Amino acid sequence: MASQAIEEHRSGADVHTELCEARAREFLVELGLPDGLLPLPSLVEVGYNRATGFVWLRQGQSGGLTHTFDAIGKQVWYAPEVTAVVERGRMHSMTGVKSKELLIWVTISEIVISPSGSKIVFRTPAGLGRAFPVSAFQLSPPAPEGEAKAAEEAAAN
Repeated sequence: MASQAIEEHRSGADVHTELCEARAREFLVELGLPDGLLPLPSLVEVGYNRATGFVWLRQGQSGGLTHTFDAIGKQVWYAPEVTAVVERGRMHSMTGVKSKELLIWVTISEIVISPSGSKIVFRTPAGLGRAFPVSAFQLSPPAPEGEAKAAEEAAAN
C-alpha cells in the first residue's frame, strides 16, 4: 500500500538516494520538527513532494528498524517504508511507525508540535495521544539565538 502511494506522489517530488539520513534530518528541521525524530541510518531513498506535502523514507532493511529513545525510555518501530503528509510542525496520515506501550505495539498516525513548541504529541488512529518533551528527539540542542548569531559572524570573518 505504501509503495503505491509513493509511486503516485513521485512525479514532481524531490527524490534523494544519496546522503539520505542527512536529507531526512534537513527536511525535519525545515518543517520545525526535531532532527532525531526519524533515526533511520539505513535509508536508501527519501522523497518529498512539496506540492502535496507527501514524504516517504525507504530503508535498506527488509524487516524495519526498532529504535529506543533513551531520554523517555520508549521503543519505536519503523517499517521498511515510512510515509506521511507533512506541514509545518505536523506529520499526519502516517504509515510505518509504531510505539511500544507496555506489551503492545501501537500504530502512530500523527505527530504534532504543541503551540508552545516544548512538547511533541504522538497520536494513534483512534485519536489517543501522548506528549513528550521535544528535547528527547533532538540530536543536538538548538543554540540560543545570541550564540547562533555569534557563530555566524565568526564564520563570516
